[in-house]
Amino acid sequence: MTDTGTKTGAGPGTGSRTADAARGHSTATLYEASSSYARACDPVLRAVWSGARVAGPAFTVQGVGGDNLALHRAVVEAPAGSVLVVDLQGAAHGHWGEILAVAAQQRGLLGLVVDGGVRDVAEQAELGFPVFAPHVTVVGTGKEHPGVFGAPVRVGGVVVRAGDLVVGDADGVVVVPAAAVASTLDASDARVADERRALAAIRSGVTTLDLYGLGEQA
Repeated sequence: MTDTGTKTGAGPGTGSRTADAARGHSTATLYEASSSYARACDPVLRAVWSGARVAGPAFTVQGVGGDNLALHRAVVEAPAGSVLVVDLQGAAHGHWGEILAVAAQQRGLLGLVVDGGVRDVAEQAELGFPVFAPHVTVVGTGKEHPGVFGAPVRVGGVVVRAGDLVVGDADGVVVVPAAAVASTLDASDARVADERRALAAIRSGVTTLDLYGLGEQA
């Protein structure tokens, strides 16, 4: 189903809430509506604070685990309205925290999806800056490796290319290739309409067995 009521990274630098690039659709809806195109990241990649949601085009970053210079540079280089998607090889270091989140909001960035660790979770929740990562840790980082921008990266087991639609919510992170975004969103609209009809039928007394033709299999 759709979800338009959660925070989308609007903060001091973004003014009013940014329009949702996924039309408000959840990761589950996007995946089910277009599983031939949409890719689900490994479930260890999760929202680091409750209620976080992000949807936007990927700005890809290839960095080195245990070093966050690439992230500092990416905040400056990424265009407003994009989501930082960063491969740090799953390193359990606090590559990202409150300082970088505030800097990202000032630049109009929507959120961070990182295959690595982050910290300052409570502060980022207060800011409303969406972060999806497999680790939360206080372990520090170096600042020596500048990183590579715009190349394909592997995050949560999924190859992400610059401009792909990246959506994260309470259920995980889904990636839709840029060429398939329009058709996936249209299919998601249709799926939500079907689900609403199904929910109305259930509330009127129809069982899920009857609704989905499962009665003879019981």
